Amino acid sequence: MQTRENEVTIVVQQILDQVRRAVVGKDATLLWVLAAILARGHILLEDIPGVGKTTMALAFSKALDLKYSRVQFTPDVLPSDITGYSVPDAQTGGLRYQPGAVITNLFLADELNRATSRTQSALLEAMEEGQVTVDGASHVLPQPFIVIATQNPVGAAGTQLLPDSQMDRFLIRLSLGYPDPKDEVTMVLNRQEGNPLQSLRTVLSRDQLCALQDTVERTFISDSVVSYIVRLVGATREDSEIQRGASPRATLAVASMSKAIAQLRGRDYVVPADVREVFVQCVAHRLILTPRAQTQGVTGQQVLQRILETVPAPRLR
Repeated sequence: MQTRENEVTIVVQQILDQVRRAVVGKDATLLWVLAAILARGHILLEDIPGVGKTTMALAFSKALDLKYSRVQFTPDVLPSDITGYSVPDAQTGGLRYQPGAVITNLFLADELNRATSRTQSALLEAMEEGQVTVDGASHVLPQPFIVIATQNPVGAAGTQLLPDSQMDRFLIRLSLGYPDPKDEVTMVLNRQEGNPLQSLRTVLSRDQLCALQDTVERTFISDSVVSYIVRLVGATREDSEIQRGASPRATLAVASMSKAIAQLRGRDYVVPADVREVFVQCVAHRLILTPRAQTQGVTGQQVLQRILETVPAPRLR
């Protein structure tokens, strides 16, 4: 097989060109976010307020023609605000479903870890099964459906840890961080003539995005590469510094993101380098380290890098 420029890489570049007009100097993060969208995954952004998380989500919604909704999560947000609720219907005498904020294509859950556990859990069914259940009736979400959730660093005012079950639903965890000074200057200058978001154009329709996601899903991954992913994830369950390793859902996440990265690199097949590139980003937020490792300042990223160095990669012919 020869590496080749394909339709995915061309379209991806057009999408990123649009998003970069609104989000300056974060090219690597934008690539990760787009890869997760193409892999039909959900994204968790852990960062301080004001670094452009909402702007980035809006930029992607415009470039991809996605219906967008945003909820600012606070302790008084109710599960029904997210999933919807039933109201009496005078015409039928029964109940009529009133859609909640999650009935959309791109849902921005802003500061998710400020909400109550009950409200956070309202997202679980939507993220995993693409539907919500209200009063015993299931309502299918429109496709594509992507959640971009933000959380403040743990310890910030009014925050609490997201449940492990919720963390495991996110394909990747990312951080934007502060911009470089030159990028911050560019950001200010770009707004001299108004908000750049207003000038973004649509690159793909929703149906075209779904077709592109199907293309990514069909990316070839060999038995030896799948075995490599399983051995990497399995190593997290045996490491002395990890109290609880990654779940089988992490194995699926690494495989999905590897396919997306392969397509973004111009290939319709996955190589071990794709797996190594996505492994830490897909798995670190799913681990629970031992108390000893935590007190010694060890991070999940460090443990996973060590695993990458010790588990041999297959040689493809």
